[in-house]
Amino acid sequence: MLFVLFLSFYIFTLVGNLLILLAIVSSSRLHTPMYFFLCQLSVCDIFFPSVSSPKLLFYLSGNSRAISYAGCVSQLFFYHFLGGTECFLYTVMAYDRFVAICYPLRYSILMSHRVCAFLAMGTSVFGCIHSTFLTTLTFQLPYCGPKDVDYYFCDIPVVMKLACADTSALEMVGFISVGLMPLSCFFFILTSYSCIVRSILQIHSTEGRHRAFSTCSAHLTAILLFYMPVIFIYLRPTPSPWLDATVQILNNLVTPMLNPLIYSLRNKEVNYLNIWQPNVVLFPRNPAESPALGQVAILDSGLAPSHTDLLAEPVRAASEPESERPD
Repeated sequence: MLFVLFLSFYIFTLVGNLLILLAIVSSSRLHTPMYFFLCQLSVCDIFFPSVSSPKLLFYLSGNSRAISYAGCVSQLFFYHFLGGTECFLYTVMAYDRFVAICYPLRYSILMSHRVCAFLAMGTSVFGCIHSTFLTTLTFQLPYCGPKDVDYYFCDIPVVMKLACADTSALEMVGFISVGLMPLSCFFFILTSYSCIVRSILQIHSTEGRHRAFSTCSAHLTAILLFYMPVIFIYLRPTPSPWLDATVQILNNLVTPMLNPLIYSLRNKEVNYLNIWQPNVVLFPRNPAESPALGQVAILDSGLAPSHTDLLAEPVRAASEPESERPD
């Protein structure tokens, strides 16, 4: 039963994120900074559950639960590499929205193709540095005791318990490293969204404010789904292996599965490609059938319109004569 359930989650995660990738790559309408970072997020969400899910499914199918030393090291490294990359990526996406809403006239300069490529590469580089530090810190310890990991994959807290040396100092360093990096990113995200909310409240139209808030709600929902398990697992003073494993499974499988739905299900630009329909069409039918990117009509997309759409309402309202502005 568990095997079928987790396999379904895993397959749905892979298919959903692959469809988002294909939609973004195949449609020139979606070649914008926001969708560029969403494309990178989908890549992370494909590989992130693939670090531990195949081995978990292998266990649940009745096979051996043994894992090699190299396999354990690889699991820990890639788990924190992809997790760190995704953490930095959410921060970059918050910065992207901050620039789009607070500095719309300078957006094309501040978020040029070169800047986007640099930011995307930076998320992976810092994620790799962070993971290399944690992996080296963990596996430099001598392991001469029991070899049973009380978990469903190799992670820092459970692996350190197997060391036959004093790990208190290393546990504190690891705690600071794993906790400081996500909390720093989370603080930056909150700061960005505080500025975004302040800018949204200056929109004269009630409908415009509602649409802008609904646009940001997609990113905020994904952020909460990502950060809450991290805080729960790594920043609690008294960990519980079984409870942590349950939360970790939800974080590894359910959150990557929900991200395509959160960002794209109600997005008119993505639904225009019909990727969620039974007969998948990845290429636009007729460009004349859809409104231009700059028109306010695209704002009906709900959760995740492009930045041009998000800014259409404030810019339009600011440029109208005083008598024609919405109340």
